[in-house]
Amino acid sequence: MARIGDLVIDCAHPGRLARFWARALDDHDVAPYDDEELRRLRALGVHDVMDDPTVLLEPSSPGLRLWFQQVPEPKVTKNRVHLDLVTDDLEREVARLVALGASRSVARTEPGTVVMHDPEGNEFCLQGPPD
Repeated sequence: MARIGDLVIDCAHPGRLARFWARALDDHDVAPYDDEELRRLRALGVHDVMDDPTVLLEPSSPGLRLWFQQVPEPKVTKNRVHLDLVTDDLEREVARLVALGASRSVARTEPGTVVMHDPEGNEFCLQGPPD
């Protein structure tokens, strides 16, 4: 029987995008870089972790890990899978996420939900408390 191991997000700049999501989410942090991982990156010619082609976000409690991996092709269409975030204060959280680099979608609106884009244009939804 299979189970989900990680959610993998293709992107142009994993270091930047993973750190956006680490700041956006209360319960995920960039996995620490140990000496072995730093040696692996140096062997690839990567000397700054912001240029890491694969960055892992780990949850602070049991949950789904998020992998950000560099791909050469640009995003060309609407993503078929997206994250849904929940918050107790919708407008305050929209403002916080915009300050981190997200943008509010003008193309779609849903009652009690704000459709947003991360810094690379990937859609996600921010849902407020139920009415």
